[in-house]
Amino acid sequence: MAAGLSGDTIYGPDHYRCCGVAFLTISIETVAETASTNADLKALALTGSAPEGYWLRAMQQTGGVGRRGRKWESPQGNLYCSTVIDIRPADPAPSSLSFVAGMAVYQAIRYFLPDVPMLLKWPNDILVSDAKICGILLERVKDQAVVGIGVNVAIAPEVAGRSVTSLAAAGAAIDAAGLLDMLSREFESCVNLWRKAGLAHILAKWQSLAHPVGTVVTTSDDGGEKITGEFAGLDADGALRLRKTDGTLIDIRAGDIFIE
Repeated sequence: MAAGLSGDTIYGPDHYRCCGVAFLTISIETVAETASTNADLKALALTGSAPEGYWLRAMQQTGGVGRRGRKWESPQGNLYCSTVIDIRPADPAPSSLSFVAGMAVYQAIRYFLPDVPMLLKWPNDILVSDAKICGILLERVKDQAVVGIGVNVAIAPEVAGRSVTSLAAAGAAIDAAGLLDMLSREFESCVNLWRKAGLAHILAKWQSLAHPVGTVVTTSDDGGEKITGEFAGLDADGALRLRKTDGTLIDIRAGDIFIE
C-alpha cells in the first residue's frame, strides 16, 4: 500500500497464464483519491517495495501529469493507474516499454470495442475513431520502470488542439475497474512477449496496429520547427523514421506527431 494512502486491495487470480507466466501475482489496489499514482509508485520503488504485478488505481487524481510535464485532467469515472516493471539485465531497453504499454492498452480497449476503428500512434497514443483516448507515462526509478496509464472511460476532458473521446462515447459498456482487470492481464502478456520474443517482435506487432507506412505526419524538431513527411516505419530501437519531402530519411526519437 502506498504510504499515506488508504483503500481496498482487490486481488485478481493468483496466476494468470498469458503466453506463459510473467508475474507471480497480479494485485490491484484502489484508492479514492491521490495526487498522482505514478508519484506514489515512484516513492514505493525507491524503498524497494513495489513488486511486479502490483497496480495502484485512483478513482480521482489531483495532480496527474502526462508526457513532457503536461497536466493530465483526472475527473472521476476514468481510469488512472500505475504499475512497475523490474529492469532485468537481459531485457530490451526500458524506453521500449512505451510500445508494450501502448499495445496492452490497445488490446484491452479492443476487447470492449471490437468493431470501432482504432490505431496506435507513435510513440504511445491510442486513437479511437481518430480521437485520443489514452495517455501513457514512463519514469525510471533505480532498477524499475514506473508505467502510468490514463484512459478516458466515462468522460473525455478537452485537450487543446486534440480530438478526444472516451469508451462511453464510443459505445463501450465498461467501468474503470473492469477495464483495469482486462488491462492488467494484457499488460502481463505483452511484457512477457517483450522479454521472451524480443523488441523486434514487439515493434513488428506494434506497427501492424499503427498508422500505415506512407501516412503523412508532422512533428517538431528540437528547435520547435515543424517537419512534415511520410511515416517510413520504425528503426531497430523504436525511433520513428520520417521521409521528408526531399526524400531524406530522419529518425525522430522524442516528441509528438500529428497525422495529416
